Amino acid sequence: MVNWYAVVVGFAVEVVLGIVGFVLPGIGQLFAAVVGGFVAGYIAGGSLGNGAWHGLLAGALGGLVIALLVGVFGTAILTLLGGPGGAVLGVTGTALAVVFWLLVSVPSAVGGLLGAAVA
Repeated sequence: MVNWYAVVVGFAVEVVLGIVGFVLPGIGQLFAAVVGGFVAGYIAGGSLGNGAWHGLLAGALGGLVIALLVGVFGTAILTLLGGPGGAVLGVTGTALAVVFWLLVSVPSAVGGLLGAAVA
């Protein structure tokens, strides 16, 4: 069962550190993802897999919302401008954004695994 408190706290840590991380582009964002995942995994506790799962969810929470919102509105605009071809392009772009979102969430999962190992 998902400990949503752990996920939301980990997500909040990622957001705060991510804002601070703009000073060091790339490295700051990676640090924010790992630390936020660590916090989520630590709070959730349990097995290493449980910590990794909670870290992944914490890292993915914001990215999924952004990917889907951009995908839905982008698909709508491309459909209006380009007809059926625009719709296919928009749906394909949304699918790629969701795959990218999952890949970017991996550092949070690693942080969550480490947090569960320490807990």
